[in-house]
This record gives sequence, structure tokens and C-alpha cells, in this order.
Amino acid sequence: MSFEEYAALARQLSAQHRAGEQHAAAESARRRDLHAAVDYLQQRLTAQGQRLDQLGRAIGVNQPAPAPAPPPTAAGSEGGEPAGAAGAPGRAEVGAYPQLPAGEARLALPTAVSPAGGGVPAQRAAAADPAVELELARRMADEADRHGQQAELLAQRPALLPTWSPLARAVAVYAGCGAAAGVLVLMLVLASGVGLVDGFTLGAWICAGLPAVAFFGGYLVLGRWGRPAMVAGTPPRYLPLGFLICFLVVPMAYCAYLLLVRGLR
Repeated sequence: MSFEEYAALARQLSAQHRAGEQHAAAESARRRDLHAAVDYLQQRLTAQGQRLDQLGRAIGVNQPAPAPAPPPTAAGSEGGEPAGAAGAPGRAEVGAYPQLPAGEARLALPTAVSPAGGGVPAQRAAAADPAVELELARRMADEADRHGQQAELLAQRPALLPTWSPLARAVAVYAGCGAAAGVLVLMLVLASGVGLVDGFTLGAWICAGLPAVAFFGGYLVLGRWGRPAMVAGTPPRYLPLGFLICFLVVPMAYCAYLLLVRGLR
């Protein structure tokens, strides 16, 4: 071998060595990026699982008791299990990500047929690209965040008149309770006309009894059905406004009845 051939071979080997080093460096950087993306996605899934648990407790959903962790095996002891409610979507104790039944899982697994048995061997599935799988997982996490935000918005609305403002809701509730008490006033007036209720009892119910019943009824209704599930504390119930409405509606119903009777006469 001449010196020129030896020099050309050395340059070729050096170029291959540099190309191998560049490929190894690029592969190492790609693996670091994939590990960083996996860690970030695991943190997002853990936070989503915790938020789903909070939403479940807020709306009164009973959380299932976690199943005992299986003992580590030789295959699973090499790497640590991800922690958190959403760290392992396939685990049975995670409530946010359901697991397929055993029968369906067995049906979903591809089975290879031996050529000796006369069948055609099953085609091997192509190796999945980690970057593509991580991108799909990130998109599903984004979709889960969007649905979680919608659920939080719905949980911040009360069951009673959810699209109304707190003031309008309180006015409607107190007015409705006052109107119901007004119907009872008319019944008492009719009972007084036939001698079942005396005048003192009728006046006491009209001026104090039924307005108080309407006020406390509206107060309890707002506390039970006018409170959002995700709002801490008690929303305003506008007690002075409710007191004023209830103690005006009931006497006004009685006055309206008197005016109606006089008009008919």
C-alpha cells in the first residue's frame, strides 16, 4: 500500500469517526429532549389527576379506594414507577383513566401463528416513534385540560338559575317565596270569610308570620341550590333585600285581594 492510499484510508476512517461522533451526539441530544418531554408530560398528567380528584370531591363523587401495589418483579424493578394519580394511565387504581377489562385486553393483543400449524405468521407491528407518541400524548393532555376548564366553569355555577347573576337569582328566589306566601294569604282570607280564622290571627299571619316564612324559605333555597360547588365559602344571600321583598309582597297580595273584592262589588 502506497502512502497516498494509506493517507486516503486514514482520512476516510477519520471522516467516519467524526460522523459517528456527530450521530452519537445528535442521538444523545434527542434522548435528552425525549426524557425532558416525558418528565414534563408526567408532571402535567399528575396535576390533571389531582385536579380531577378535587373536582370529584367538590361534586360529591366517592373516590375508589386505591388497590395495593403489586410486588416488584424482575422486569419492573429496573425502573421506578411514576408517582401521582395520572402517572400511570393503565393502572387499576387510577380513577381518571379507566382500564380495559381483561377479556377485551386479551382480544386486543396480536397473536402470532406458528408456520408449522399451517397458518400465516402474524405481521409484526412497526416500531412506534417516541417523538410521535409523545406528540399524541401532548395533544390528548391539551384536550384534557380544555375539558377540565369547561368542567370547572360548570362547577362554578349553581344548580339554581346558573346563568343569572347572584343578585338577580336572590331577587327571583325571594319574590317566588313571597308569591307562594301570598297564595297562603288568600287561603287564610277565604278561611276568615267562613269563620275558620279570626281577625287577629289573620293579621298576625299577614304582617309577620307568612313574610317570615317566605324570607327563611328563600334563605334556605339560596343556601342549598344557589351555591356553586367550586366556590369556597357562602355566596351572598342579600338578607336586607330579601327581608324587604318578603315583607312587602305578602301585604301587597292582601291589599290586591281587597282591591279586587271592592272592584267586583
